[in-house]
Amino acid sequence: MTRLKPLIGTLAAVAALGSLTAAAQDFPTRPVRLIVPFAAGGPTDVIARVVAQKLTEGLGHQVVVDNRAGAGGNIGMGLAAGAPADGHTLIMVSSSFVVNPGLYKSIPYDPYKSFVPISNVAASPNVFTVHPSIPAKTMKELLTLVTADPKKFSVATPGIGTTPDLAAQLLKVTTKLDFINVPFGGAGPAVGAVVANQVQIGCTALPPTTPHIKAGRLRGIAVTGAKRSATIDFVPTMAEAGFKGQESDTLQGLLAPAGTSKAIVSKLHAQVAKMITAPDFKERVEGLGFDIIGSSPADFAAQVKVEVEKWTKVVQAAGIKVN
Repeated sequence: MTRLKPLIGTLAAVAALGSLTAAAQDFPTRPVRLIVPFAAGGPTDVIARVVAQKLTEGLGHQVVVDNRAGAGGNIGMGLAAGAPADGHTLIMVSSSFVVNPGLYKSIPYDPYKSFVPISNVAASPNVFTVHPSIPAKTMKELLTLVTADPKKFSVATPGIGTTPDLAAQLLKVTTKLDFINVPFGGAGPAVGAVVANQVQIGCTALPPTTPHIKAGRLRGIAVTGAKRSATIDFVPTMAEAGFKGQESDTLQGLLAPAGTSKAIVSKLHAQVAKMITAPDFKERVEGLGFDIIGSSPADFAAQVKVEVEKWTKVVQAAGIKVN
């Protein structure tokens, strides 16, 4: 009997593996809900709807977007964290997923334990802009002006705790300049304030800002990506402008509730790997100002860890508090 125990254990493991594989082959058995923790029409919602369409085609079952906005994304993320771990509930997150742990005293999810990463599907860098009347064409020229009269200059951002807002805070902490952050209620109002020259400087995500840069209503100073954006490749990166360690972007990540089987996660990631090569997907996503990433579950998990730690430090250094 003692000799049989290892064999019995091996057979049980094989049976369990076979059961998981069969479950993945059958998945999905009904429509899949894709939670978006923001209102309809925003960047994450737009990307999620493109992803949902492609997953519907690939999985053979309808993938339905469910907008659950509120509390900086915490409501939707908390809802997804408590969903059954059978692959039929997924969530598309933005960078608030990695920012909120350091920004709020309490959140309804654990960024490391509540979810299984599937892929960071796409990401968009932020961009610093100025009104064309500002006599600065580079970041060094701009900061020289700010140094001379910091109280005169303000930076418009989409809201407290957004990655553009934190990118401005990171620059502020790094350069030790005392310019004022002006958080608006979204990217649209923030961009509009700089276009109208109500605020001299802007730091916003690329998608809502690019048309104004191309039309000459704003001057692009520097993007916060590791490389230049294909949509405005004439604008240098912060590193090229002489300011290293300022990288930030707005991720668009796909996750499943913790406990979702590896087989189902692998099947979903395979669909992501397939969709990002489709010409219509690339055209749509890149046209919105996003770079296609399509990272592996392991790479996305590593990114989450790095970014949670990074933005928590920035929030603490800047003294940002959200009730």
